[in-house]
This record gives sequence, structure tokens and C-alpha cells, in this order.
Amino acid sequence: MKKQHIAIIGAGIGGIGAAVRLAVAGHSVAVFEANSYPGGKLSNLQVGDYRFDAGPSLFTMPQYVEELFALAGENPKDFGFDYHRLDTVCKYFWEDGQSISAYADLHKYGQEVEEKLGFPAQALKDYLAWARFRYETTAPIFLEHSLHRLSTYFRWKTFKGVLAMPWLGLHRSLDQENKKRLKQHPKMVQLFNRYATYNGSSPYKTPGIMSLIPHLEQGFGAFMPKGGMKEISHSLVRLAEHLGVKFHYGQKVEEILVQNKAVKGIRIGQEELAFDQVVCNMDVFFAYDRLLPKQPRPKRILEQPKSSSALIFYWGMDQSFPELDVHNIFFSDNYPEEFRQLFEEKSLYEDPTVYIHISSKMEQTDAPLGHENWFVMINAPQLNGQDWEQLIAQSKKRILEKLERILGRPIQAHIVEEELLSPALIQEKTQSHLGSLYGTSSNNSMAAFFRHPNFSRQLSGLYFVGGSVHPGGGIPLALLSAKVATEDLIKNLK
Repeated sequence: MKKQHIAIIGAGIGGIGAAVRLAVAGHSVAVFEANSYPGGKLSNLQVGDYRFDAGPSLFTMPQYVEELFALAGENPKDFGFDYHRLDTVCKYFWEDGQSISAYADLHKYGQEVEEKLGFPAQALKDYLAWARFRYETTAPIFLEHSLHRLSTYFRWKTFKGVLAMPWLGLHRSLDQENKKRLKQHPKMVQLFNRYATYNGSSPYKTPGIMSLIPHLEQGFGAFMPKGGMKEISHSLVRLAEHLGVKFHYGQKVEEILVQNKAVKGIRIGQEELAFDQVVCNMDVFFAYDRLLPKQPRPKRILEQPKSSSALIFYWGMDQSFPELDVHNIFFSDNYPEEFRQLFEEKSLYEDPTVYIHISSKMEQTDAPLGHENWFVMINAPQLNGQDWEQLIAQSKKRILEKLERILGRPIQAHIVEEELLSPALIQEKTQSHLGSLYGTSSNNSMAAFFRHPNFSRQLSGLYFVGGSVHPGGGIPLALLSAKVATEDLIKNLK
């Protein structure tokens, strides 16, 4: 196989993963990133004496990161990648004063829901066993291989998956599936409905097959990287550089150069750089809009409904809150209305579900002694001409009132530092179309097939990775997009 000179556009986690894989395969790789730092959404910020993970805050399936080090024959710890397993995956709070801890230990988790919510421990275990079955049945089809190559459908695992279709919940919503399997228990249904937000979708629209998502937390575990979430991307950059990959920061690619229906390089400013192959880690909408303006657009794919966005407040707190854990959810009293507002009205509900991540519970240097760093997030709609200045002010007031009401103690008085990330800023900083966190939403049973493939159907030598293409958003799936795309690239060279 002839050594290729390959350009990667974007140093998000998908682009970094692709860089490692291609370097291990013996190719010359250069990564061009418009920002001054790697990681895309997987970055961090410093606000006064407080450090925050800017974007993703939950780490699951570390095996996909470790796989990259194994491919290179390296020890992850030598490059700064290590992690803690969380004893409590998440702590949940409701308006009526009830709260539970979702323990990593399934026996303890079962005892917790039985004693506090009156939900049978065995029913929880049965539900999670079902989630595992769905994951193991579908992951080899929908996650680990291209849905856009005919060869995928001639695998034995695909055949097994097809046989299991009647039991996968493709024609019921996640909410309908959860009501059926969780004995109509309102709090347990709401708890497991919230996993629809892991791909920016509504539990009342996304298919029941999404009930496999809890297995990623309870089956594989939830973790906290030592040094914060940024160390996932930073450690992989160190590995890539060790393998000879060159990273060029502050280098905004303006165009993918094309000749005779094949890529021939990229343009940065007025400079044209020749490359044999190009891997694009940019949001696929903007890739066509800005980098491939003269090429036919896959209109049907690009016009698919977008996932939700987020409104995030980064609060430096001058006190500690022992009643909170690393991950915390404060539920809305009207979940259906919250999602109706989000996806139909394109607005924010007056009683939002609030997520709080406090990394300083594990990484004490993320906040001064006795203080905490609060990453406070609510689901938000995609950009649609809203008055965000008004929505942000309203939301902050409502979030504070909700937290003070449920926790029974003042919150606002203890905020000493604050930063904000809105859907508009998400689009600006990460080039995510309309501020969408996960590209296309999964609000219909065929959504997986409407994601852009990891290769171009029109242009030879062009591949796509990241959360806006197959198999989807989030750290594990973005890393899998790199695996699917690079395996396809290497196969096409033989």
C-alpha cells in the first residue's frame, strides 16, 4: 500500500482519532484546526480560580480511547490518560423532595429504587438486561460499520440483528417502551426517558431501541478522566504527535480542492496544499456550505431535523454542597411539555430539567479548597431566531429558583464566578449547525440511515468523521466514526 499524504480538517475527537489510526497505518498526516486548541466541544475553560469542562462531562466506554493506544503499542498512562470509575453514576432529584442515587453497583442501585421509590429491584435488573441485549444485538450493525456500504448487510451479525427486529422497539417511542417495561412507574419512566437527550432527541419521538443507552453507563460504567475531560483529547494529541502527526492550530481551511471528481488538497487563505486524501471533521452542513460550495449537496440529508442544543452556565461556588454528587439531575414536573416546547415551539420551558456536573468532587484542583465548580446545563432548542438575551435571563432565574426550592438553601448568593455558553456560541465556537450538539436528531426510526455516510458518494478521497455523521454524536460514537471512516479509506487503497 502506497504511503498517502492525508489532511484532516478539524481537531475534534473524531479528527484526532482518525489521525492516530492513519498514522499507525503508516501514512503522513497533518491536522488543520481553526481554533488555537484541540478537542472541539471536548475542551475546557478557566474562570478565575475555577476550571470547567466546556462540553461533554460524562465519560463512558473508555475502551474506544484505549483501543487507539493499543493500536500504537503504547501505554495510555505514559501519555496522561487515566481515569476513575464513579461509584455513583448520577444522583436524581424531584420536586416532591425524593432523591435517589444511581449506583454503579447494580445490587445497590436496585435496593435504592426499591426502598425509596417502591420500584422492584428485580424489575430494574430486568430492564437493564434488556438494554444490554439491545446493545449487543445492534451495536455491530448500527455503530461499528457503515450503514451505507452493502457489505455491512452480508454479515452474520447483521442477519441476527434483522431477526431480532420485532423485539427492538423500532415502532414504539422510548417513552412507550419505558412505560411498558417499567410498570408505568412515573419516576422510573422519567429517569430512563432522559437518556433520549444523550443524542439530542425527545423520548416521545425517538424509537424505543434507544433504551439500549443506559447499558453504556450501567453495563460499561461511568468514569472521570484524571485531569478532566480535556485529557481525553489532549492525551490522544500527544499520542498522535508521537506517531508523527503534525497539528496546525489557528489554520482555518477555506476550501477542499477538487479535480476530476477527486480531492486534490485544501486551501488555507490563498495557499493551496496538495494531499492525496482528505478527512473532514467539520460539521457536515458547514463542510458542504463553506468547503465544497461548488459540489452537489446531499439535500435530503442536510435538511434532516437537528438535535437539541444546550444552555450552560459555568458557576464558581464559594461553598461545597455535600448533598450533590459528580453528576446530578433535577427533573421537571412536566417532562412531556418540556420536550414539546423544546422541539415544537423551539423554546425553553418554564420548569426545565437541570443537570449539574461538579468535577471538583473528584478533581480537587478544579476549584479552591472548600469551593465547587458547577457546570449547570439545560436542554435548549436549535437556533431559530429566538430572543436569546431574554431566554437566558429567564432561564437563569428559573434554574436558581428550582435549585433553591429543591435543595432548600441559597444558591445565587454563593456564585462568585460565571461564564455562559449558548446555542449561538456553540455554533460559533464549534461550527455546529444551528447550535445542534449531535447533528441530526434521532426523532424517527429511520434517523440512523439519514445521517451522512463516512465517505463522499461524489468525490474520491473524501471522508467524514465527527458527531454530525454516522454513527452519531458523543465521544464514543465520534471515535467510532473515525474507525469506520479510516477503515474504509485504507480498504480503498488496496
